[in-house]
Amino acid sequence: MALTPEEREQFLSEPRVAAFAVDAGEGRAPLTVPLWYQYAPGGDVWILTGRHSRKNRLLQAAGRFSLLVERVDPTIRYVSVEGPVVDTSPATVELLREISARYLPAEKVDGYVEFAWKNHGEQVVVRMRPERWVSSDLGSI
Repeated sequence: MALTPEEREQFLSEPRVAAFAVDAGEGRAPLTVPLWYQYAPGGDVWILTGRHSRKNRLLQAAGRFSLLVERVDPTIRYVSVEGPVVDTSPATVELLREISARYLPAEKVDGYVEFAWKNHGEQVVVRMRPERWVSSDLGSI
């Protein structure tokens, strides 16, 4: 059964690792990788990625991407969202801290942020406006 708009937005706002997909060009399957993301109901989805990464080059060329999040307990549920890139801007340590705090235990955030800021290279924030949604809750099959 499809989720209501409120249910799917709430589900997407929970801290889940997403399967990210972007067109990889003619003759290639989409680039699909797991990643962290941030979302609040009614807003844009945003991700962090390397400024010079293949992922960012493909994002800029395609102009859109999709995310898929899922769970299997207590019921089998998923939400897929697709939309256009609406902004790409330099990352800040504050946004790195925000997204890290979403996924890591509080006592690990500072150490991770310090390491990532120093070692992951120049990062950008890519924002996507959700345009198309696919969702379902299959119950406890």
